[in-house]
Amino acid sequence: MARSTGTYDIEAVRSEWLGRTTEVVRGRYPVEYDSIRRHCHMVEDTNPLFLDPEYGESSVHGAVIAPPVMTRYFAGAGVWPPTTDNPMNIVREVPTRGERMINLNTEWEYVLPARVGDHLSQQTEVTDIFEKSIKLDPRSVWIVTETRITNQHSELVAIGTNTLCTHRTPEQVEAEEGERPL
Repeated sequence: MARSTGTYDIEAVRSEWLGRTTEVVRGRYPVEYDSIRRHCHMVEDTNPLFLDPEYGESSVHGAVIAPPVMTRYFAGAGVWPPTTDNPMNIVREVPTRGERMINLNTEWEYVLPARVGDHLSQQTEVTDIFEKSIKLDPRSVWIVTETRITNQHSELVAIGTNTLCTHRTPEQVEAEEGERPL
């Protein structure tokens, strides 16, 4: 978190950061059948759209598709080798009062299926920043982002909305506000 020192101006932060987007980051790996198969076996999902190439080819999708929850995996950088090229890093750059962060809510809407062979990309935008009181911090800063996942044809595959709350420690609140929170 980018903890702001001195006077914090939420309107100045909003005017600078609202609408800011990351670069479009292409996923490291294309949508692959074997990754889908391993995932499905692990979670005991037997849907033939995910597991049977012949069934997938004869379906309206024309290929095996990935379970919707896997779109984020294929749009990401994978776990190895490590990378700092993560579009969600943008939230760590937004100036806030505190450096404590709580992920409050994540919602996903899946628009199109991701087919075997697709290559997914993602881009994240800061869509809202506001103050809201919580028990620990009467002026915590909340950040809302939207991540759009697209395929190689720039077609929208999924939209994710994420809400984070950043807050100060009780000691920081007492030092800056003159009163210790409950």
